[in-house]
Parts: sequence; structure tokens; C-alpha cells
Amino acid sequence: MPRTVPARVAELNKLLKGIAMGIRLKIVLLLALFFLFWNLALAQQEEPFEAGHVPAEEFYKAEVLEVLENRADTLPDGTVYRTQSYRLKVLEGPETDKELEIQDKGLTTLNGGRGLSKGEKVVVFKVSSEALTEYYIADTYRLPSIIWIVLFFFLVAIAFARWKGVSSILGLGVTVIVIAKFAVPQIINGKNPVLISLISALIIALISIYLSHGFSKRTSIALVSTLITLGLASILSFIFVSFGKLFGLGSEQAFYLQTGPLQNLNLQGLLLGGIILGALGVLDDITTSQSAAVEEIQRANQSLPFKELYRRGTSVGREHIASLVNTLFLAYAGASLPLFLFFQASNPQPFWVTLNAEFISEEIIRTLVGSIALILAVPITTLLASYFFAIKPRKELA
Repeated sequence: MPRTVPARVAELNKLLKGIAMGIRLKIVLLLALFFLFWNLALAQQEEPFEAGHVPAEEFYKAEVLEVLENRADTLPDGTVYRTQSYRLKVLEGPETDKELEIQDKGLTTLNGGRGLSKGEKVVVFKVSSEALTEYYIADTYRLPSIIWIVLFFFLVAIAFARWKGVSSILGLGVTVIVIAKFAVPQIINGKNPVLISLISALIIALISIYLSHGFSKRTSIALVSTLITLGLASILSFIFVSFGKLFGLGSEQAFYLQTGPLQNLNLQGLLLGGIILGALGVLDDITTSQSAAVEEIQRANQSLPFKELYRRGTSVGREHIASLVNTLFLAYAGASLPLFLFFQASNPQPFWVTLNAEFISEEIIRTLVGSIALILAVPITTLLASYFFAIKPRKELA
């Protein structure tokens, strides 16, 4: 007997209520897990970090009213020494509308050596001590430009990915919050950088992957695959860093940490933590796309056995690996290019000595751990996806 319209409407309402309840329960579960891990990490928290006594420092936004001097002198060795003087007006704070005259000297200047022009905004750095008060130009004020660029990114993401774009932006927000408000303060307070990075990676993976890709079987498979591969990548990073005799001293930032108030920070642990978080960033892409590829292959031909589905999924994954490994190398090489050029130009030495330097070795290890994680993620994700999309449904029907 055919169902009546009211009966169909009732069934539809029931279905929609079930979906809404399922989504609410998953959101509550994610939030509960988030705060669980957060509280576990905050347990036994040490006393907050306190910096030593330093002169009072203040930063202000200021506008260039007039360029008083812009002279370039060529030194005997051919380098250019610039002397620039400006009249500025403070735009905010207790010294609003105060006019300053600041001289800026050096071999390099703001804006790539072109100097400042009238109307540009800068960040003024004020240092006060008992003896005197001095002002310096700290940097160009570029936040408005950055905000417009970020808004353009949001617009592009939402325009082309619609709700997926919105959810991915929310996932990005979770990542930023976890790193900025949880990982960094915990490491500063003396917690183990590796442990904090692992907990942060777990929280980020658990929440951002579901936010970015939605609640589905393919997303859950991608999450499990990500966590398994991340665990293997963590073990590999321990082995590689130890075998390569790396101590986390290969960057200028590490040097400053050594000489500053965080001089007792575990730099090797910080290096390992950075590798772990970096590996998570590349795994999200490969596991979600690989899980989706296997599901789409199975949907196209539901008669495919497990072995054939795994073979076809792996074939797709190999193509993905070929492009991502090169992309990963270029990303790390591009980030380290200025430091590499400086090191090579200021320290004439054989290429093998430069290659042996710790800052180069760190990037090699970082790239290799990420690349191996990518390669391992393909068979792991394909195996799990093939099982859940091919074998398990048949078992459930049997």
C-alpha cells in the first residue's frame, strides 16, 4: 500500500531530526575531547614565565610628515651606507599628535633600501630609562595590508569551496588558537616541547579535520590514518634527529633563545615538536584525498573486491605522492633560501661543509620525515578505506 503524503513528511522530519541530533552529538563530543586534552595538558602547570627586568618599552603607530634627509654614501668596498631622517607624528596612545625627528642609519633600510616617503605609516619603538628616552623606527606598519590580504583569501576560499571553505577557515582558526594559546605558552612554561606538540597535533587533527571535511566515514578513516602515520613520523623524527646528531641549534631563532630568558629551553625537543606539527600539516591533505578517492572508486563499481579496490586506490595515491614530495621540498627550500644565501656568501667554504651545517641538515631531516610520512600515509589510508568501503559493508549484509 503506498504511503500517504503526511507519512512521508513525518519520515522526512524524523530523518532530519536524527541528522541534526547526530551533528549536535558529534560537536559536543569534539568539544568534550578538546577540553579533556586541554585540561590534561594544563595539569601540573608550572609557574608562568616571567621575563627579567628590562627598560620600559612602548610601541606606537606614527605617520611620516616629512623626509628631512635621504643620503646614500658609497663606502670604499662598494657597499652603500644610507642616512635617512624623518619628521613623524604619533597617531595613538598617550603621546598622540606628538611630533618626532628620527634618524635612521645603516647598510640596509626599510622597504628594501628605498627609504620611506611622506604619508607612510611606521611602528615607532620607544625605550625609556632613567638617563634618557629614545625613539627608533622599528618597522613599516603593514597590518591593514595583511588584513585585506587575509580577507581576500577568505573570499576566494568561500567563493570556490562554499560551506567547505567556511569550515576549512574555522579549522584554520582552531589550529592558530591551539598553537598560539596552548602550545607556545606551555613550552614557555617549561613543559616538554615534544609532548606538547603531540597533544597539540592530536587536538588539531581531531577538530580541524572534521570541521574542514565534515562528519563522514571517509573523514573518520582519514583521521585514523593521519594519527597512525603521525605516530610513525614521530618515531622516525626521534631516530633521524638522534642519528643525524642534531641539537636544534641550526637557526638564528635558536641562537636568540639560547642567549635570552628562555636559555634553558630544550631546543632539540623544540626541533622535534616542529617536525611533528609540520608532518601533520602535510598528512591532512593526503589522507582525506586518498580516503575520498577510494570511496569514489568503490561507488563507481561496487562489485570491486578488496584487493582490486586497494590496487586502484594505491595507483591514485602514487600520483599524489609524486607531486606532494616535490611541493614539500620546495616549501622548505623556499623558506630557508635567504638564510642559505647569507650563510654561503658570508662564509666562503666548500659546498660539502655548507651541506654539513646544522641549519641545512635540519631542513633535510624535516623534509625527509614529512616525505616519508606522505608515502606511508597512502598505503595506510588506502588499506583502511578499502576495508571499510569494500569488505565491511558485505560483512554487514551477510
